[in-house]
Amino acid sequence: MVQKYSHNTIGTGICTPEFIFHVDGDILVELEMPRRGCDGNLKGIASLIKGMKIDDIIERCQGITCGPRPSSCPGQIAEGLKRMKEARARGEF
Repeated sequence: MVQKYSHNTIGTGICTPEFIFHVDGDILVELEMPRRGCDGNLKGIASLIKGMKIDDIIERCQGITCGPRPSSCPGQIAEGLKRMKEARARGEF
């Protein structure tokens, strides 16, 4: 069963204010960006990680920065997926 989880990125220094993850078990089915930042890059990232295991996405994307910013779109995707996993562990998702 596909579930949606929203990750707010306002205040993180990246252009995209929100990511919405569509997940089925431990697989990312779709990444939605209702308000885009770098349109082509985000479409490319979404296409590349579609169908991947959540833990693999986190491993590959965590810690990536964007210029002088402390995070990036891939970094915030990893952070959002980590928060989703934590919410699941608490029974909130």
